Amino acid sequence: MPELGESELIDKEISLRKMRLTKEVLETRRSIARWLALSLGVINPGESRLGSVAVLDALMNFQFVKRSDPSVGELVDYISKNWEPINEKTLRYHLLRMKKMGLIENSQGKFYLKPPSMGDRYDAATWAGGLYDSDYKEISASIGEAVKELKAKATLA
Repeated sequence: MPELGESELIDKEISLRKMRLTKEVLETRRSIARWLALSLGVINPGESRLGSVAVLDALMNFQFVKRSDPSVGELVDYISKNWEPINEKTLRYHLLRMKKMGLIENSQGKFYLKPPSMGDRYDAATWAGGLYDSDYKEISASIGEAVKELKAKATLA
């Protein structure tokens, strides 16, 4: 029997972590941004580099506080003022990585968190609730189909 090329079958990976939202986490903007980055799979536990956390914080600030879509220049300015200076190449690396994750999108030089299929994309609860809805439905349907086929093959054996 030929081996499956598993890596070729993967269309997308979604990393979500169920984490406790403790009082300590909620004490500072930076700790909340890091918690969000860990929860959404933007960074891994123990990762010390803060570039992607700063980019996520900036995107969240523009979307949910300023209700606008930032350009690269606006992101650089925000991150430099609120975190530490970031060069454009590093920023673009983090933006591309988040885009590949399906977390953000861009249009006409502006970047924004992936909008929900329905509702106000500037509303944090609506955005969070719909973040991976379509992905979950597709994955769930594929799993259901695979189980159905597995069951059919078991009855033939």
